Amino acid sequence: MEIFRVLVINPGSTSTKIAVYDNEKSIFLKNIKHPAHELEPFKTIADQYEFRKEVILNELINADIDIERIDGVMARGGLVKPISSGVYEVNEALKRDLRIGILGQHASNLGGLIADDIAKSLPHARAFIADPVVVDELEEVARITGCPSMPRRSIFHALNQKAVGRLFARTRGFVYEELNLIVAHMGGGVSIGAHRQGKVIDVNNAIDGYGPFSPERAGTLPSGALVDACFSGKYTYDEMKKIVTGNGGLVAHLGTNQAYEVEKRVKAGDEHAKLILSAMCYQIAKTIGGCAAVLKGKVNGIILTGGIAHDNFVINYIKEMVDFIAPVAVYPGEDEMTALMQNGLMVLRNQVECKVYA
Repeated sequence: MEIFRVLVINPGSTSTKIAVYDNEKSIFLKNIKHPAHELEPFKTIADQYEFRKEVILNELINADIDIERIDGVMARGGLVKPISSGVYEVNEALKRDLRIGILGQHASNLGGLIADDIAKSLPHARAFIADPVVVDELEEVARITGCPSMPRRSIFHALNQKAVGRLFARTRGFVYEELNLIVAHMGGGVSIGAHRQGKVIDVNNAIDGYGPFSPERAGTLPSGALVDACFSGKYTYDEMKKIVTGNGGLVAHLGTNQAYEVEKRVKAGDEHAKLILSAMCYQIAKTIGGCAAVLKGKVNGIILTGGIAHDNFVINYIKEMVDFIAPVAVYPGEDEMTALMQNGLMVLRNQVECKVYA
């Protein structure tokens, strides 16, 4: 069997995760932490480009990785234009939009740029991104709100949702594109998608906190109260944004963004913590029920994933509310590195066609 070597690059706000795989076998994995003083000299995220690239190359050299054997450099996708799901080879149009941050600045925007630069320095490597958070497969009816100037947008945990969807299908003898699934990714933000035969036709915008509240996001709020707060004179624009995303949810109610910490309080008999955690689970389950309606009741499985899927209280509460709809599978955590590797291998093995970003 031909062996393909894939380098995976996943830049985050305060770290850069890198991994090297020979086919599915991991031969190197490193989470490079970037302390605040290290990033402080850079005025913008884009300014960190050369620094992060050099750090990656130095780690590979120190680990005695033969980078000239690399066939594909697979990067986490950034905030580019809304695109359909899939693997995209890095091209000039993609690099342009990553540089300017067409939908915002985030460390993930550096991934495709660094991947392309490294790939071009190697004998036969290609650079890719896969399933960024801006994957948009919504049906047109799902975009409409009661205000024409404020349509719903698709921004969610596309990479992990798609990866666990494929895993669920594969372990049951199906392919992802044959099934109707509901996937709830539960982390700092919560995104819940209705997957119909390989496409996420409806999903909440997790980055803005639309949908259930989460550890850090306020979720969908009463519109009138939100407007009143915006014009009350008590808050600046930035403060209101933080109320919605960052300081909302469990943080606002309980002062922590760690679901496991809240579960510890519940076990210790804290009734208020139990009520708030139950309310978050209630909203997640209710949204799953809404996705079942989107799929017209034809649901092959419900998948609970993300870091909070380690929390037994959360899982049991949600299961009790939704397992009448379809069997519930739990895949705790999110393995973005493995998901990126798998996407890269599918292209290198010609199992899927690489898409073109324009």
